[in-house]
Amino acid sequence: MIMYEGYHFIGMHLAWWVFWATLIFWVFVTPYPIPGLRSKAKTPLELLKKKYASGKINKEEYLEKMHLL
Repeated sequence: MIMYEGYHFIGMHLAWWVFWATLIFWVFVTPYPIPGLRSKAKTPLELLKKKYASGKINKEEYLEKMHLL
């Protein structure tokens, strides 16, 4: 068996660097939300815009509620 500096197998040290670099890259770069973190609450104005965009309320209701907000 080939040894490196008495205790590391050849390439094993490099394999650990690749493993940790991949793990850190995956944690910080993936675009998926991390479970357990709270998402920012939507404001009433954002909810109103979403209802109007989806067609749940008409233009008059949108303008009336926007004026109230």
